[in-house]
Amino acid sequence: MTEKIKISELPEFDASELLGSEEDIAAYLTTVLEENDPALLAAALGDIARARGMSQVAKEAGIAREALYKALRPGSEPRFETISRVCTALGVRLVAQPLHPAA
Repeated sequence: MTEKIKISELPEFDASELLGSEEDIAAYLTTVLEENDPALLAAALGDIARARGMSQVAKEAGIAREALYKALRPGSEPRFETISRVCTALGVRLVAQPLHPAA
């Protein structure tokens, strides 16, 4: 008989462990942006910042480390200026694409 596993006993998933390359980071951000959810974007930037080192990202963005953790926690709604500064520190940029490309 197979042993049942309780969900509460599963390890918590941490996307930052899977973000080792620029391509991984770009693919992750692209997928998150397609969801059109600002809170999810903030959380994803937090994942990427943790993968890169939160202290280093905070320093490069000119934001206190504690403030960066607060701004990028799941469910937060950071200002666009914060998102922009973090993206610059991470070496990525957000790109606009038409929702309905011309035929």
